[in-house]
Amino acid sequence: MDATIAFPLLVSLVAVALFFDFLNGLHDAANSIATIVSTRVLRPHYAVFWAAFFNFIAFLFFGLHVAETVGKGIVDASIVTPAVIFSALVGAIVWNIVTWVAGIPSSSSHALIGGLVGAGVAKAGSGAIVWSGLGKTVAAIVLSPATGFVLALLLVLVVSWLFVRQTPFAVDNTFRVLQFFSASLYSLGHGGNDAQKTMGIIAVLLYSQGMLGQSFYVPLWVVITCQSALALGTLLGGWRIVHTMGSKITRLNPMQGFCAETGGAITLFAATWLGVPVSTTHTITGAIIGVGAARRVSAVRWGIAGNIVVAWVITLPATAAIAALTYLATRLAA
Repeated sequence: MDATIAFPLLVSLVAVALFFDFLNGLHDAANSIATIVSTRVLRPHYAVFWAAFFNFIAFLFFGLHVAETVGKGIVDASIVTPAVIFSALVGAIVWNIVTWVAGIPSSSSHALIGGLVGAGVAKAGSGAIVWSGLGKTVAAIVLSPATGFVLALLLVLVVSWLFVRQTPFAVDNTFRVLQFFSASLYSLGHGGNDAQKTMGIIAVLLYSQGMLGQSFYVPLWVVITCQSALALGTLLGGWRIVHTMGSKITRLNPMQGFCAETGGAITLFAATWLGVPVSTTHTITGAIIGVGAARRVSAVRWGIAGNIVVAWVITLPATAAIAALTYLATRLAA
């Protein structure tokens, strides 16, 4: 692939990016609906409609700081070519499919970041990396689940104290209603952070082709199509991962589901405002572990949680390797 490509090939690359965005929604549907499904507040098919709606309208509530970070804050925009974008997307898509089939809640976000880094380094060496942007993303691998864990744990303690005089039946009924609110917030945070990563990829591709002029920005049509693709993926759901997130890590009741979703949503809102591309998977997993640990340490199935953490750790290097190999193969075939 040359630096300048024909319009049909450009359209094809945009379509590949949107396919990744769709897979992101499919893979990460569990992030938005696992708690509300596992607590039986909503049936699965109603829950995905609920989550998809809030995924789609998220662009009305957030700026595009995350898209700008992904577009020009992970690898130098000047080295980006269609071959780099294609290779990054292949790395992320392959990893998403493998972990989806295995039912492992890995990070679509970090799969994409790893793909960008691998393809960028394969093209231009380590000098292609914007270390400040990559550093924030790597730090978020630890900070987002840790923040979700702490916030969810604290919320459980506060709520338990506030409702100490209420009967379990009354508490359960109250939080069945409140969980609609918390699930909506988390779905907004999911749509606000995750769709922007694909927006950044498409925007930097257009920028590399001279279609955005001298300034990098995200066109409105890119915003709408990315939010739509993510929402469609969420609508179809990722049932294997829903099962892992909703019941295998720990058992949840509506109060705990509310605390997990609210703690996770606060984390996502803050990260999106700061322009940090965090993993919604990591965040909600940390929050779910937090509410389980608040009940008692043994309530968390730490073996399963440990397997999930291993998947987090290997996502960046695995997708970087796949993307780098794809880039080298593309160069040989050119």
